[in-house]
Amino acid sequence: MLVDAYRALGSLAQHPRIDANRIGIMGFSKGAVAAVYSSNQRFQKLYAPEGVRFATHVGFYTPCNTAYRDDDKTTGAPIRLFHGIADDWVAIGPCRDYIARLKAAGADASLTEYPDATHAYDAFLLKEPLKLPNAQTGRNCFLKEGDNGVILNAMTGNPFTLDDPCVERGTQIAYNPAATEATAKALKANLIATFKLE
Repeated sequence: MLVDAYRALGSLAQHPRIDANRIGIMGFSKGAVAAVYSSNQRFQKLYAPEGVRFATHVGFYTPCNTAYRDDDKTTGAPIRLFHGIADDWVAIGPCRDYIARLKAAGADASLTEYPDATHAYDAFLLKEPLKLPNAQTGRNCFLKEGDNGVILNAMTGNPFTLDDPCVERGTQIAYNPAATEATAKALKANLIATFKLE
């Protein structure tokens, strides 16, 4: 997904009706991994088109539980995360830690938290909370990048698999109108400021 994101950036940047300096990336849950970590200098050097970068990186309920090498060295573009504290699919704690590391490294990064919001809190088509008893979750897994890009279970040092003991089952998602409205407002303000629309 990260490579696809950079290829999309390259295509958009060449379009005559698109300002190459005003292309942002936004992702939700697993898609947020590409949106957020495409801010890393290392991945940009490996995969991004020459002379162009994303102007902003936005992640909704991002899985932040994998520590990649040099993931606190970013392009300097703003990184904005939005996450529900009640999310029992993708834990918010690792995102708090990641944002703290980014800020300590001088990055323009922030995490906005919503107390009563679960995973997919902006899923407005959900009329009632949806319980998913068989859905797998790595909410208690802590991972790190090892040699040759292998993702390791940080607790065991072994390559991570979905059979690891930290992988559990049982989550829920629910629409939260207040959190969705607050996120839309914050996101709009971010884009106006980043794209210098006022």
